[in-house]
Amino acid sequence: MTREGRRTGRDESEEERADRMWTELIQEVRVAQTGVQILFGFLLTVVFQQKYSTLPEAERTIYIVTVVLGACATGALIGPVSLHRLVAGRQVKPEAVRLAGRMTFVGLALLLATMASSLLLILRVATQGGLVPWLVAAVVAWYLVCWYGLPLWARRRRSNRPGR
Repeated sequence: MTREGRRTGRDESEEERADRMWTELIQEVRVAQTGVQILFGFLLTVVFQQKYSTLPEAERTIYIVTVVLGACATGALIGPVSLHRLVAGRQVKPEAVRLAGRMTFVGLALLLATMASSLLLILRVATQGGLVPWLVAAVVAWYLVCWYGLPLWARRRRSNRPGR
């Protein structure tokens, strides 16, 4: 079936669909952007704290990795805004929506990695306990269920209905 012939459940042109999807995507990105910017801002302050100089090398390495991941996540989640500004009015919105969606997906994966490494660092400094890797793994598993597992399950369940 051709792109134009494919049913989307709405009576809209490709451009109208791109407009709607762009609006939805930007609303979704706003939530993630706020979280990653607050986390990244907090991470930037850690190095200026007195306790930072007393951290063992392993914790400093985790911190550096976490900051780099946070910077990458921030870039990927702000990327759709820059993309929109650079291509606005150029009749490429469907392509821009697809590219912005990919940037957002990458940004969310980087945000997951940033949050996991932040949690690892904080728990290592706070507890020095052997349960830290297990706790971080459990939280990451929870994020994976909430961010990817349930949405993919719902999508699969919807596509497996008769007549779909």
